[in-house]
Amino acid sequence: MLVSAKEMLKKAKAGQYAVGQFNINNLEWTKAVLLTAQELNSPVILGVSEGAGKYMGGYKAIVGMVKGMLEEMKITVPVALHLDHGSYEGCLQCIEAGFSSVMFDGSHYSIHENMEKTRALVQLVREKNLSIEAEVGSIGGEEDGVVGKGELADPMECKMIADLGIDFLAAGIGNIHGKYPDNWEGLCFETLDAIQQQTGEMPLVLHGGTGIPEDQIKKAIGLGVAKINVNTECQLAFAAATRKYFEEGKDLVGKGFDPRKILAPGVEAIKDTVKEKMELFGSVGKA
Repeated sequence: MLVSAKEMLKKAKAGQYAVGQFNINNLEWTKAVLLTAQELNSPVILGVSEGAGKYMGGYKAIVGMVKGMLEEMKITVPVALHLDHGSYEGCLQCIEAGFSSVMFDGSHYSIHENMEKTRALVQLVREKNLSIEAEVGSIGGEEDGVVGKGELADPMECKMIADLGIDFLAAGIGNIHGKYPDNWEGLCFETLDAIQQQTGEMPLVLHGGTGIPEDQIKKAIGLGVAKINVNTECQLAFAAATRKYFEEGKDLVGKGFDPRKILAPGVEAIKDTVKEKMELFGSVGKA
C-alpha cells in the first residue's frame, strides 16, 4: 500500500537518519528500488519527474504499475510515490492519479506567488491525506529540463513557506542536480543551520544527492535533512553495467538479445547503488 511520506520523514528527522528518494524511469528501475528497500527493511520514496511521467505513459499508468508491484511482490515496507519538481498543474494531475505525495517547485516564482500556489495545494493534499514538499531557492543544475542555478535559500522565506503547513521543505544550500563540477564549493552548512533554526521540526530535503561527499551527507542529516534525492548515480550505474554487457558481446551469445537479459546487469547495478545509499543515509532496518 502506498503511504504519504509525512510520517516516515518525521520519524527520520527525530531518529537522525534520512530516507532516500530514488527516481524511477521504467519498470526495471521501480522493481530494483522496491526489492532493495524490502530486503533492507527500509522505508523508501519513489520519485517521478514530470518528464519521466510522460515517458512511462502517464501518471495513472505509473500508479497502476507501482500498486501492482507492491501487491504482487509482497512489499511490506512503507513506500511513498512522489512527484519530483512538480508544476502546479503537474501536482493536480498526480493528486488525481493516485500519487501519495507531491512536490510543488515554486522556486522560480516570486516568494508571494510561491506561497499562494503552495497554500492552495496544501489544502488539497490535506483533504486526501497526502504529503507535500515545497522548495525555496532553486537547486542548481538541470533535471529533465528544469534548470536551476543553485541559489542559497533565504531562511526567512523558508519559514514563510514552512508555516503554510507543508510536510517537508527543499531549500537550496549550494547543491545541484547531476554531476558536481570539480570547482564545486560544497554544501553551505551555515545556511542549512539557519534554515533549521527557522523551520524547527520540519524535515528538510537535500536534492542532488549524487556526488556529495559522505561526510557532508552525514553532517547535513545532523542538521535536519531527512530526505535525500538520488537519480544521476543510479543512471550512471545502469548505463555502465549495460554498456559492459554489449562490450563483452553477451548480446550475441545464445539468447543474449532477450531484453530481460540485456537489462538484468543494469538492474543489479541500480540495486547495489540503492543499497549503498540506504546504508549511508542510515535508513536500513527503519521500516
